[in-house]
Order: sequence, then C-alpha cells, then structure tokens
Amino acid sequence: MPFALPRMRFGPFPRFGARPAVHRGDRLMRMGRGRLGIAIGCFIAVYALIGGRLVQYGLTDLDHAGTYGVNDRILAARPDLIDRRGNLLATDIRVPALYGEPRRIIDPDEAVEALASVLPDVDYQDWHRKLSSGAGFVWLRREITPRQQAEVMALGIPGIGFREETRRFYPGGPTAAHIVGLVNIDNAGTAGIEKYVDDQGLGTLQELGLDQSDALEPVRLSIDTGVQHIVRDELVQAMQRYQAIAAGGVILNAKTGEVVAMVSLPDYDPNNPFNALDKDRLNRMSAGTFEMGSTFKAFTTAMALDSGLVTLESRFDARQPIRYGRFTINDFHAKKRILSVPETFIYSSNIATAKMAEVVGIDGHRAFLKRLGLLDRMDTQLPEVAKPLEPAEWKQLNSITISFGHGVSTTPLQTAVAAAALVNGGRLIPPSFLPRTEAEANALATQVIKAETSAMMRYLFRLNAEQGSGRRATVDGFFVGGKTGTAEKVINGRYSDDHRFNAFLAAFPMDDPEYVVLIIIDEPKPEEGQHSATAGLNAAPTVSRIIGRAVPLLGVEPRYDVTRDALLVSY
Repeated sequence: MPFALPRMRFGPFPRFGARPAVHRGDRLMRMGRGRLGIAIGCFIAVYALIGGRLVQYGLTDLDHAGTYGVNDRILAARPDLIDRRGNLLATDIRVPALYGEPRRIIDPDEAVEALASVLPDVDYQDWHRKLSSGAGFVWLRREITPRQQAEVMALGIPGIGFREETRRFYPGGPTAAHIVGLVNIDNAGTAGIEKYVDDQGLGTLQELGLDQSDALEPVRLSIDTGVQHIVRDELVQAMQRYQAIAAGGVILNAKTGEVVAMVSLPDYDPNNPFNALDKDRLNRMSAGTFEMGSTFKAFTTAMALDSGLVTLESRFDARQPIRYGRFTINDFHAKKRILSVPETFIYSSNIATAKMAEVVGIDGHRAFLKRLGLLDRMDTQLPEVAKPLEPAEWKQLNSITISFGHGVSTTPLQTAVAAAALVNGGRLIPPSFLPRTEAEANALATQVIKAETSAMMRYLFRLNAEQGSGRRATVDGFFVGGKTGTAEKVINGRYSDDHRFNAFLAAFPMDDPEYVVLIIIDEPKPEEGQHSATAGLNAAPTVSRIIGRAVPLLGVEPRYDVTRDALLVSY
C-alpha cells in the first residue's frame, strides 16, 4: 500500500519574540511529521536489511560468491501444496548433492576414475574439465541417493563433498500436473501454482536469501484429489477407447467458481518432467484455444432469449440451407422443417441457430460473448492462460458461423466458466484454483444474463439430455443436462470431415446446478461397433462415467423428485 504523505501548509513566519500560539494546524503538522518519521524509519530498516545481505555477499569468498544466491534458493523451503481436504500435492524433501573443490583436488584423473566406480553415467570429459579448472567450487551432480552418498564418502577423495538441497516431491505424480506445475533445478517455480506462489513474493524472498524457514503455511487449493484422479482415469480410458490424440476435462463449482478438478492429456510427471515442454503436453484446458463447436449454441440460444426478441415458443425456418456467397450452411441431422427454440437446441440445428443470432445482430452478438468473457484473456491463478481468437472484423458470415461454434477459438476452461453463468442464475464468476466461499464468489460475480433466461437454459439443457444428443450423459438421480459439440478441425486451412474436436458441456443437478462439467476429446475415432465419432457417442458417455464416480466425493445426494416439467414451470 503506498504511503500517504501528510499535507503541510506553509505561511508567513511568526513575529520574532512573539509567543507562538498553539493551533490545531500546528498539532496536525507535528503529527504529520511524526508519521513521516515512522515511514522513513521503515524504509531505512528495509534497506539496512538488504544492505546487510549485500555486505554478507561481499565478504564471501570470491569463488563461492557466484553460486551463493543459487545455493540460498536451493536450500530455501517452499510451502506445501494441499488439496481442499488437506491431502498433500507437493512438498519439500532433502536430498544430497555432490560438489567438488578443484583447488583441493590432488589428481583430477584419479578423482574422476574413483567417482565413476560408484556413480553411473559419469561424463569423464566434463567432470575432468571441472575438477581441473582451479575454481573454488563446482557442482558435479545434483540429487544423488543416500546410498551413492555413502559410497562416494567411503572413497575418501579430498576436495569432494556433499551439500543438502531441497527437492520438490509430488506424491500424486502426474495426477494434477498441469495445476500444481513445476519447479526447476534451482527450486524456482516455473509453471502452474508453483509459479503463482513465487509470483506472490516467495521468489523474491528466496532470491534475497531471506526465507529458509521450514514453517511456511501450506497453500490450500480448491481441487479435490479424489475427483481429480477420477477425471484423469476416465480421460485416459477415453483416449484409449476412442483412439484420440488428446483429451481434457474440468469440473467447476457453479456457485463459487472453484475448479474442483482439471486434467489435460497427455500430461507429464512433475517428479521427472523431462517431457513437460513437449508441444503435445500443453495444458489444453487453459492454455489451448479451440473452436468449441455446437456447445457454443448454448450461448447463442441464451443470447437470443435474454434479448427478449426470442422466446421458447419462437420458431425458425430450417427447411433450406443458408447460402452466403460461395458458402452453404446446412444441418448435420437436417429436419428440413420449421423448428421451435427447444427443437433447435436438441437437434442442434446450425440453420435455426444462425437465424437466432441474426435476430440479435452482429454488434449485439459480439457484445454478448464479450460480456461472458469468451473473447478476453481469462484472469486466474494459473499463469498458463491463452487469449481467445476472434475475427478482426465481424461480418454477417462471421456471426453466422460463430453462432454454431466456428470462427471463434477460446479455451475450454473459460467455456465452462461462461456456461456456469448460463445455469447458476446468470452470474459470471471468475474461476479460482484456491478455495472460495459462496459469499466471496457473490462479491466477485457479475450478472450477465437475466435469472429467467438462466432458468430457460436449465430447462433446455435437461431437455437435451432426455431427448437430444446428450442422452448418453445422464446419471440416474442426478438430473444431468448438457449440450454436445462436434466440431470439424481446420487441417491445412480447410475444415476436415475426418478430424474432429468433440466436447460435452454438462451441469447437474439441473434444478439447482452445483457443478459444471466440460469434457473434450481431440480427434476421436469411431468406437468398435460404431460408424461415427460424434460427441454424443464419446464425450457424453465419458461425462456420465465421471459424474457417476465423482458424486459421492462431491457430496451430491441422488434425488428422484424433479422432472423436466418442473424445470419449465420454474421460470
């Protein structure tokens, strides 16, 4: 918080010899000077502390000074990361590291030969160069085992020593890799929540050597390790079952914005992240942008209903394809008749959805998506967040294709966040990977659609799960609703029939949604016995399996007293 300097007024000096009168302004001036003195004292104390450290570095042996800062950071503790139930996600362990003091090495050849007798993969040339350098200190190998340490110690080589380092350990391995993130070999956070923690000030403190305490408070995350494991396990099976190149999923609390689970596959093991930077290990859920296909029809429908220009009873002519220049817009499962809004939704009609968007207009269409945060970079704790892509200029054809999910690329996570607003009463809540109460979420929420519109969307989502393409997503007793999205991918500049990006956007229970679930499957192939690979055939049943396994951990009780008609009456 910036310091506020006291206001001081300057006027004519009092006459010489006159007794100064004590006025209220003088007292305020003295008070202001006192506060200014305290502020100056604080600055001096902080700079004295930093100066003391600099003097300490200055007095350090020159050969060691080059590695002093790094060593401080290596030894510095990091706070544990725990899930919402207190289960450990990341912690510090101490491991020995091997170093050499070349000035004390008597015979580098003999030293390297001896070390190679107990350590595997010794780089003779590199180690010989280091031990012959005449330097005061060189690292030879970071993170050796206690047994290796004992064997090297038994060699008794002068100038060879050990130092304990802090190493990060992730008990769950790859289970939550893209959320917890990574630290590098110098113990600095480089991705995920680990980087977020450093960016909150820990990194600066460690670089200054001011924080080597083992008593740091753990950082509690919003995710549930059990649910996280279920989502990852089902996605691994889905990738195998549908021979997909990638998959991802997120479970979001619709009332608080907390991310309960989020997985992107392929992933990596943060304990051995040799492949973490591979292109296909990208966190697709927040750092990848995709055309989300027909799941976007939910936003188009909500926009039209919220405008007041369209009602559930409105009808749109889907008998003929839309022709625009050299482009023809058709339906995947064409009904070739006039469709009501509910029919448009459950039959996923491109033609009727595009005509709904026309009612609102191009400017209104873009403004609505922007209001839902689908066109702007999402703000959350994870550093790995991509900016959505949209046309530089929205024209009529852009609005038509965007209405059914082509032409705008956005991240799956922010698609789920926007979808939560469609079903939770119309409140857009920023996502959080840290725990948040409902009251805290309400303070951050923005009303983006009417509550009545949200009620109509809950009805449509449930209707689609009962009669439309989402039938395979249902779970008895939990009133799952949702929308499928089967999008053709752009390959070599053209939409390809053979490469699909499938998604299923779900929420449950639909009378009062507590959770939003979004699953994506990239380039799935038809399952054995199927002739197609639509989202209704692969993403929807994956959602069903995840919800069926996760509800006991999420604390959602089964109920059998809600019908679709009750949802319709509720608005």
